[in-house]
Amino acid sequence: MTAPTAARALLEDLVDEFLRDYPRGARLLAVASPSADRSAAFAGGLAAALRARGVTVSVAAADDRDEARLRAEIVTPFRAAGGDAVEIVSGSTALLAERTHGLWHFSVWLIDGDEVPHTAATALVDVTDPEAPTRRLADYCAVPPSFLS
Repeated sequence: MTAPTAARALLEDLVDEFLRDYPRGARLLAVASPSADRSAAFAGGLAAALRARGVTVSVAAADDRDEARLRAEIVTPFRAAGGDAVEIVSGSTALLAERTHGLWHFSVWLIDGDEVPHTAATALVDVTDPEAPTRRLADYCAVPPSFLS
């Protein structure tokens, strides 16, 4: 099944930005939200958009791994393999925690409704309407202090 036009356009825009900033090498991209299922579905769409551009892509679910397990089980083996590929890691808020957000070249935080944006994400995407997701720009001056980490 293909993504609706609005969703496809947003995925293409994210892929354009990602490939512009990280055109080659072993690149790590995180997709996170309060819902691991939501993150996994969006990661699948991003993977399809990257593959359509001829990029070698693999997708892994973080499954609430802590920093040490993320490094040992996903990041280190991917980097050791080298090459020109993208690893998309989907999961929950732990992917953008203080000790893990630096693992990723690019990160996407998915917002549904009035959820608060995560300040460590490269891109914020509102998926309240999954058929018409939109990129959201956040005014971090208005974000409660408890969300600034």
